[in-house]
Amino acid sequence: MEDKEISHAVISRLPRYFRYLSELKDRGVERISSRELSERMKVTASQIRQDLNNFGGFGQQGYGYNVKYLYEEIGKILGLNQKHNLILVGAGNLGQALANYVNFEKRGFIIKGIFDKNVDLHGKMIRNISIMPMNQIETYVKEYNIDIAILAIPKAEAVQVAEKLVIFGIRAIWNFAHIDLNVPQDVVVENVHLSESLMRLSYNLANRDLLK
Repeated sequence: MEDKEISHAVISRLPRYFRYLSELKDRGVERISSRELSERMKVTASQIRQDLNNFGGFGQQGYGYNVKYLYEEIGKILGLNQKHNLILVGAGNLGQALANYVNFEKRGFIIKGIFDKNVDLHGKMIRNISIMPMNQIETYVKEYNIDIAILAIPKAEAVQVAEKLVIFGIRAIWNFAHIDLNVPQDVVVENVHLSESLMRLSYNLANRDLLK
């Protein structure tokens, strides 16, 4: 595949393709046409073909897509053929819910350490991982080759903590704090704003008749 810039819209649809293909593969489906996939995903067949053509196409005219092959190739594009060591910063209700989500490991994302400033939580276990104090993060990141941090702390603390994580060697942050982070451009940040998602749901509910 030759180097070219892929739109964010296309990239945002790849995990959804991956999920549907995973379900098809688990059911023993060997091949599927773009039309059949479009009916399942409620995306036009043309859109599917255009999206996949950004990465080489993968389909054969008259045959469609080999489900297992396409699943594996999209996994590679998403970087899921690699293992990533993560730390979780923030062991409150949201942090604990994230730590207990077992599908991370199935996708190659391994939570190696959990940190929180609350001394009452230190030493408590979440899925056999002991919650540690914040002042141990730097040593831990270097010792265990951590490249991703999950940030599940209040926004008042998030910017300062993120800046320290970058200094410690973190290369990507999954940010659940409702604030933009001040990090270098070469640090990858994925923001998850739960309230914004809820507001979009509210808008779609209020305007459902217009969206038909």
